Amino acid sequence: MSYFNPVTVYLDKRVLRLLFLGFSSGLPILLIFSTLSLWLKSAGIDRSTITFFSWAGLAYGFKFIWAPLIDRIPIPFLSKNFGHRKSWLLITQLSIIFILVLISFTDPIKNILFLTILIILLGFVSANQDIIIDAYRIESAPVNLQTALSAMYVIGYRIGMIVAGAGSLYFVFILGGDENDYNSKPWQTAYLFMAVFQSVGLLTTLLSPEPKVEKNIIYDNNEKIRLLFIFFVGLGGFILTFISFPSFYFESILSKGLYNFIKISSAIMCSLILFWVTTKLKIIRPNIVNDTFFLPFKQFTKKYGQFTIILILLIVCYRVADIVMGVVANLFYSDMGYSLKEIATYSKFWGLIATISGGVIGGIISFKIGVNFTLLIGAILAASSNVLFALISSMEPNSIILVSVITADNISAGLASTAFVAFLGSLTDSKFTATQFAFFTSIMLVVPKLMSGYSGTLVDIFGYHNFFIITAIIGIPAIILNILLIRISNKDE
Repeated sequence: MSYFNPVTVYLDKRVLRLLFLGFSSGLPILLIFSTLSLWLKSAGIDRSTITFFSWAGLAYGFKFIWAPLIDRIPIPFLSKNFGHRKSWLLITQLSIIFILVLISFTDPIKNILFLTILIILLGFVSANQDIIIDAYRIESAPVNLQTALSAMYVIGYRIGMIVAGAGSLYFVFILGGDENDYNSKPWQTAYLFMAVFQSVGLLTTLLSPEPKVEKNIIYDNNEKIRLLFIFFVGLGGFILTFISFPSFYFESILSKGLYNFIKISSAIMCSLILFWVTTKLKIIRPNIVNDTFFLPFKQFTKKYGQFTIILILLIVCYRVADIVMGVVANLFYSDMGYSLKEIATYSKFWGLIATISGGVIGGIISFKIGVNFTLLIGAILAASSNVLFALISSMEPNSIILVSVITADNISAGLASTAFVAFLGSLTDSKFTATQFAFFTSIMLVVPKLMSGYSGTLVDIFGYHNFFIITAIIGIPAIILNILLIRISNKDE
């Protein structure tokens, strides 16, 4: 570890590679959400139809379900010539580019159904790209480089989001897409430009080496077909259970959250039952199903024992304060009287610079004092920055103060994200990298996403000042769990 300098380490080619792969990973997400929503709104599509497109984002939350297939099944011909991780990444990135090109030739007014299918496919393959790049990052360099890799990945991801968000809207603007009369060409051209930018990741993959890590891959074609069959049976059961679950009206926020948890748990349980039935019917050998879908989780619990519960709780709680607050941030700026131009400049431009700075600082601090202590600093800063928002909520609008608070918030977010990504990577086993990391990132988002759906309701009930105080308080469990993690780690040492 000593031969790496915490600053010059960012010039290591393995680290720089993650800047471009992170960019490739961050680019598609806003093309599925905010940019697409504005295009559909410009086309006169009704709001209920626009919000339906958010279902494409479900793939990011449930990617752990099919991540085991990416760990175990090779791509014919490509895996032999490029390697397991690179072959999956090449197929995925080519698919993203192809879908973006198809979108660039689609007008939502003329063919909304085809666009819907394309966006759902884009969400699926983009989630796949995240799975593979996460696995590639962890497998491509030693542990003492992981925080720097994570920092560079976070920076690239944020830049990709800015290009897909503000960048695509800029293209639309200069091509006349903001005029009163709807014109699909500027929007279509913007998506075509995004397809070109996505080739950055493709080129990086082609020029990158395959990680030299032992993998538990299935080579028998018959077993691969059987495995894919039972996977789609299980996936079908999950989807049918999820979409056909009875609907109820709840006034209580807690009741709504509990209902959504039961809904998701029931869908997962249905998949598990179908997996069990298929093995009992001897459609596939039980050890294949076990090694693919269950062994990664058994290995994790066996490795960490009773410590597993603390790790899972920390993963679940760590981003809650940040994500729940972030949902209403732009609404808060607007209600405070700031213009759209000011919001874009402060939160996007200065926010991006602050996030990049926080990522680099997080990497340097992690290198010096370790990931666990950096995690604790990030958790404390995340909660503290929410208190700053509570303070300015009772003040008169002041641009300097707002920029200062946004900068502090984004620095803390960049620092925490870098440490957290490196921390999750350190928990994975090299034989199940994609599966375990996809699971960690999925459960990381479950509670924050469920809670963030009620952020607006909480603001209506308590007001902005009290809401920000509440979000700071819900960040305390992450701090406590971090302290417990450090104490247990020190005892083990």
